[in-house]
Amino acid sequence: MDALTTTLHPVTRERLSALLDQFSSVRVLVVGDVMLDRYLTGDADRISPEAPVPVVTVEEEHDVAGGAANVAANVAALGGTAQLLGVIGHDSEAAELLEELRALGIATDGLLAVSGRPTTCKTRIVARGQQVVRIDREVTNPLAAQHREALLSAAVAAIANANALIMADYDKGALDAELATALIAAAQARGIPVIVDPKQRNFFAYAGATVFKPNRRELELALNAHFSGDDSDLEAARVRVGAKHLLLTLGADGMALLSAEKPLRRTPSIAHEVFDVSGAGDTVSSVVALALGAGASIEEAAWVANLAAGVEVGKRGTATVSRDELLQAWDDELGEE
Repeated sequence: MDALTTTLHPVTRERLSALLDQFSSVRVLVVGDVMLDRYLTGDADRISPEAPVPVVTVEEEHDVAGGAANVAANVAALGGTAQLLGVIGHDSEAAELLEELRALGIATDGLLAVSGRPTTCKTRIVARGQQVVRIDREVTNPLAAQHREALLSAAVAAIANANALIMADYDKGALDAELATALIAAAQARGIPVIVDPKQRNFFAYAGATVFKPNRRELELALNAHFSGDDSDLEAARVRVGAKHLLLTLGADGMALLSAEKPLRRTPSIAHEVFDVSGAGDTVSSVVALALGAGASIEEAAWVANLAAGVEVGKRGTATVSRDELLQAWDDELGEE
């Protein structure tokens, strides 16, 4: 650890409760790659005679909002108002996703149905608690010009009423460099924070973002470098991506936060059990956006987001975190100190 590295101070329970109360007045615009996460769960007690693979007898099937839709679901679960913009197909997966979102109280009129483009669907087959295989149904080509313009027009209009903007990029084609630049400019003009969850294709398209939130693997792949995690390494990365704050998620090692003219700050993971890391980044993005929208400092936002991520990874599958779960996690972690 670098000599200048400091540890993020935990927020008090009173401050956490106050921020959670304020989440109900925060409106978050989420733009990005929406998808449906489908889980087929069952048992596997024999090998197929056709090939050396397990035979899974499906006993349960359930669908949840995934990708940018899961970011919106996390916002809603914590009491915020989520406005979701993205593209879907004309298919049964779209119908199921719309039903899931409506059940969560998330408006679906911002989802643009595009002919010839399937709704991104990730189907996970799980046997005895272990994922056997994942099947992805998707088209990742960039949007046609008319669809990108429609998405841009809707997003710029929505920013006028938003307290924070999240761009959730999963390399599925909804976001591109031109759209990212225009949305960041619109958010800056409005004076609201921009939180970016990047992937490889558009990694360097988000200059001007308030918070740039990759994981270690994403950052190393994009910059073709290994990061020891010290101050100088991450400062160079922050400058390269053009963000005010670099929030690096480190899995079991928690998070690292680097801001202009401030030392590297870390917070260790509070996860006591890790069942599934799916969706943990979505939880982090949503909590950071809600906290900043509610007036929290970046240090407070990062610490609360790390707390929320520790709760989320203790659940199976793509999941959300509630207010009560966050308060209980604080009690479990700090209540006896």
